[in-house]
Amino acid sequence: MKISPLFTPEAAAIDQLIAEHPFAQLISVDAGVPVCTPLPLLLDRGPDVSWLLGHFARSNPQVDMLRRSPRALAIFMGPHGYVSPSWMRDRTQAPTWNYATVHFEIEVAFDDSQAATTSALERLVAHMERNSHVPWTAAELGSRYAALSKAVIAFRAKVLATQAKFKLGQNERPDVFQDILRGLRSTTGATLADAMERRRRENTTSPSE
Repeated sequence: MKISPLFTPEAAAIDQLIAEHPFAQLISVDAGVPVCTPLPLLLDRGPDVSWLLGHFARSNPQVDMLRRSPRALAIFMGPHGYVSPSWMRDRTQAPTWNYATVHFEIEVAFDDSQAATTSALERLVAHMERNSHVPWTAAELGSRYAALSKAVIAFRAKVLATQAKFKLGQNERPDVFQDILRGLRSTTGATLADAMERRRRENTTSPSE
């Protein structure tokens, strides 16, 4: 991924994207063949080492592949969408695609213990239910929990390298930027417009590209 300093976010913005958009694509290669599983993942950021926490279905063939070759790539995608010149007063502008994404190069380690599975499931549920007025818990599964939890395996993935790009209109003129916001909000892009406004506030002192 081509990285520009203008579009490179700080760690806090990366953490916020993952917290708000935890569904990732976990990609690895086995015998020269790329494989991918979509998974919700949580980030544990430490002072020296950071980790991704998640779980696979035990029947997923990528589990055995990652046991043999644990290096992988986890890709998170935040708000994104097409930007149309038809929204702009200056129609000499070119179309583009705005987006926020984070790529982690990782090394996956599975933990077959029930304690690890329980911890991974409870943490994910707590994160996803955090805004609920009456949050659900795994305990409400009752006797079904034991059987269902045996079908998954927890893992921790050490973060080896990070690439992040938040291309959210930082290089646009003020008038073009406002036209993009109006266009997005008039269609289905309100979430992307919010992300663009937030990023512009955070980057008011950034140099132009």
